[in-house]
Amino acid sequence: MKSMDKKNILGSLAMDLKRAALGFYRGSDIMASRFLDEAIKRKNEYKSDDLKPYIKKILTNLEVLKKETKNKSAETALMYSTLIQNYIRSNP
Repeated sequence: MKSMDKKNILGSLAMDLKRAALGFYRGSDIMASRFLDEAIKRKNEYKSDDLKPYIKKILTNLEVLKKETKNKSAETALMYSTLIQNYIRSNP
């Protein structure tokens, strides 16, 4: 898998998480759940083990967001989104 493809997948995943967080904050639970499902699908598209351990842990924990309260899911999704975006920027 090319480096750019990996970045695109992670970037799309980060945006899906951000949209899910915004949906939960706004009370659009159906929209937020759809974007969370999309983030999980994108995680499954990413088939490389060259990630740093903290990013691997984030990807592993995405399904847990569906079981948390709305506010907790929103906070966690926003934090994960930011961490993934920072990872993409700092790893060429």
